[in-house]
Amino acid sequence: MRLDEFVDLEANERAERRRLAKEKSYEILDYVEGVADRVQQSVSGDAIVGSVSPSIFVGGSNYPNVSTGILSPVGDEGRADSYVTSGAWYEEGVDLDEVFRRRTGLLNSRRSTPVDAHDAWDGFVGVGREVAIADRPVDVEIGLDGDPTVDFDADGVSTPTGPSARARSAQLGENPHVPRPVKKTLEDDDWRAEGAINYLYRRGFDVYEVNTILSAGALGRSENRRLVPTRWSITAVDDTVGQFLRGSLRDARSIGEVEIHRNEFLGNAYWVLLAPGQWEYELVELKAPGSVWNPDPEAGMWIAADREGYEGRTGYVEETAGAYHAARLAALEHLDDRNRQAKCLVLRHVSDDYWGPAGVWQVREGVRHAFEGEHATAETLADAVRGVVDYLPTTLAALRRKSAMVAGLQTTLSDF
Repeated sequence: MRLDEFVDLEANERAERRRLAKEKSYEILDYVEGVADRVQQSVSGDAIVGSVSPSIFVGGSNYPNVSTGILSPVGDEGRADSYVTSGAWYEEGVDLDEVFRRRTGLLNSRRSTPVDAHDAWDGFVGVGREVAIADRPVDVEIGLDGDPTVDFDADGVSTPTGPSARARSAQLGENPHVPRPVKKTLEDDDWRAEGAINYLYRRGFDVYEVNTILSAGALGRSENRRLVPTRWSITAVDDTVGQFLRGSLRDARSIGEVEIHRNEFLGNAYWVLLAPGQWEYELVELKAPGSVWNPDPEAGMWIAADREGYEGRTGYVEETAGAYHAARLAALEHLDDRNRQAKCLVLRHVSDDYWGPAGVWQVREGVRHAFEGEHATAETLADAVRGVVDYLPTTLAALRRKSAMVAGLQTTLSDF
């Protein structure tokens, strides 16, 4: 299939399945304030809140003393599971406004605690851990120490949080249901965190569930179990599972031809180029003027890139951060399903429709679903890049200056 035919077909097939973010919205802070007002009407002072918690949030500031929060959709307890960030949001076709409404609709009942809490299974930290390891929302009773305040937090890796209130106490209203594989990881005091993460993933737990369990300090050798800030746990799980999948494909056969896959989600366009050869990976991000990461409309296109070769990388991902590991995981999952390896170039175009940082979950899902349905092919990776550039707001020369993979491709005079 020619690239132009594929692009037209892909757009038509996906138009009815998802509602994409269509326009900017700067009303989210007003919405967060409205949630805080609604919570304030429901509780006051040291009142005990009867609620349902689907998840937790661990902040990273003031480490090693972190803000540990139990999240609750006050006033919408019957739909608590819909507030949990997961791949199901993609299937629902949520738009960017809805992502922010759901996440900022959660009251973050929090308190500061040391990260070294390996044996804490009672009190506030213990209740948070029970919520994290359960496979469904949990009834909790939370005592608040003061009224909720607007504490909008969006770091671009984890999903944003809404109003918060200092918690005085927390108590379970029921016995949480904990899956057997999670119990196994908890009972094995000598199991390193990396092994436990991969074990749960192989048992069918998605990375969303695993990173919450890790964040609660419920994985690893007992003496080393610590609370992990949510932002760190997301990247750690993506990276750990990605390394596992890359290792499992080390001796796999290569794909046979150059493939071009494409997807759009929440104002982001993803192009995934796979080419025959041993594993090699690069993420290139193009961030449009006026988008959340490049807010100056006169700044011009901002381009970032990070890569790894066959042996992976050991250094910190400098420019693309958590998006690097999220996109890599999605590509490796696809190759693992096929038991093939390939060179992989992911091009992410962040348009100005992406007005707020929704978290790297949307990168993971955007790339995961890029492999659905039809894809285009090309004679060479160089041909594929030249064809895709026609649909990107940059030039081949600019891309070559930033991308090591593109710079290594054979050039012709017409490229300049």
